[in-house]
Formats: sequence, structure tokens, C-alpha cells
Amino acid sequence: MFMSPLLWRCAHHVFDLSGRTRLMGILNVTPDSFSDGGQFERLDRAVARALQMQEEGADIIDIGGESTRPGAEAVSEQQEMDRVLPVIESLVSQSDIPVSIDTWKSTVANFALAAGAVIVNDISGCRFDAGMPSVIAKHNAGLVLMHIQGEPKNMQLDPHYQDLLREITEYLTIGIETVMAAGVAFEQIVVDPGIGFGKRPKDNFQILRELRILQKIGRPILVGPSRKSFIGRLLDLSTDERMEGTIAAVTACILNGAHIIRVHDVKENKRAATIADAIAGKIIGD
Repeated sequence: MFMSPLLWRCAHHVFDLSGRTRLMGILNVTPDSFSDGGQFERLDRAVARALQMQEEGADIIDIGGESTRPGAEAVSEQQEMDRVLPVIESLVSQSDIPVSIDTWKSTVANFALAAGAVIVNDISGCRFDAGMPSVIAKHNAGLVLMHIQGEPKNMQLDPHYQDLLREITEYLTIGIETVMAAGVAFEQIVVDPGIGFGKRPKDNFQILRELRILQKIGRPILVGPSRKSFIGRLLDLSTDERMEGTIAAVTACILNGAHIIRVHDVKENKRAATIADAIAGKIIGD
């Protein structure tokens, strides 16, 4: 009854994820994101960075106007739209790269999709805003359906699980059923286990190690380990020193079944992904 799990329909874009791993480049137009807050608040710098990531090999640009770091407080819809809409409009006028809006708010998503975005990356798995599924259905947008325990302001206070991968799988499966009931097609959905979102360091490593369990859901898998605190804690490194740890995590993700990787440092992770794809047999090296 369903299409191939390796096709991802995002409005007028269709990704065939049966081959090489795709990279989603992170563009935070916020003053307080954990890694690059404040760097790309200016419109010209934000668009230039997006175009640079495209040149470096990004397949998607994910634009966020609200920090989701641990402890972060929500911002208003208007403030979020003021940050992201000019960037989306400018970028789509200069490039054909698919644009994702990183938001859990249906109003922000609706305006972003109308401005030219084709994907919604919802950290709540469409649970924080009941209006989100109908917005995605209306625009035929792609959806990244992510797992989270709690919400950003409290998710790292005391996360715990009885059976980590089973609970993530159940959460995502229920999320898929909910959005499909609102008219979102199965092939519009990609799932994300939510590295760092209500997870202990050992949980994040277990997710990377047992990622293939999520394949039973039947949809492609996106993972975002880039510069996350579980890397910094193990290596005792600050955010801007986590390149090698990120590359190791990205490689593990690809070898364990990920189809899309969300990263800050596109050039370096593109190179790592190419080697990991060759090892995994996704591409053929000479």
C-alpha cells in the first residue's frame, strides 16, 4: 500500500535515498543557538552561508529561527518569522536547493512553505502544535518527524528510558499515524531519533549503535549528531573543537543505516560521508 521507503516527496522535489547519503546543512539565524548563535543573524551573511554550504555539497538547507538547545525558551511566532522568512525568500530567489524550515509552530511553517521552503523539520514530531500536520498536508511538504522527551527548556533535566529504541520507535510510529490521519502521505515522512533531545550521553551512543532498529518503521532515517554535547563531554572539548568527533559519529550513522545527516560543517562531513558511503556499498569506488 505504500511507496518505496527510499523515496522522499517534498512538494516538487523528490529525493531518491537509495544511493549516497544526503547532507542537510544547518543555518541558524538565531542569537543563541548552542553552536553558531549570532553568526548568521544578518540577511546577507545568512544567505552567503547557505550558498557556501550548497557549493560544499549540501543537498538541503535547514533554516532555524528559534534555538532548541537545552534550556532554551520559546520565542514568539512573529519574531521567528521575522528571522527566517527574509532568508528563505532571498535564498530561493538565488538557488534551487531545497529549503527546510526548522520549527514546531504551524503558523511559522505555513508562511515558510508559502515563501518557498519544501520541508518542515519539527523537533516535536508534530506534538507541540496540533495544527502542524494539516499545514504540511496542504503544502505537500516533506516532514522530518523527530523524537524528543520533554521540551527544550526541560528535556535535559532528568531524561530516562526503560527501553530506549523501543520507546523512540513507538513515539515515531504514533507520530506517523497522526500526521497521516491529517492527510500527510507516508512518502512525505522521514524519521529522526533526536540525538541530544531528552537523551543522556549513553543514550546518544546507543542510538548510533542500534540505529538500524528504526528501519522497521519503514521510512528513511535522518540523524543530527553535529557538534552535540555528548561528543564534547566524552572528549572534553568545546563546541568549536568537535569536528573529528562529529565525523566519527556521522560515519557510524551512515554505516548503521542513516540516509540523511544534518551537519554544520558541510565540506568536511561531505568528504567523510563519501568514504562511509563507499564502505557501506552505497557508491562504488574505482
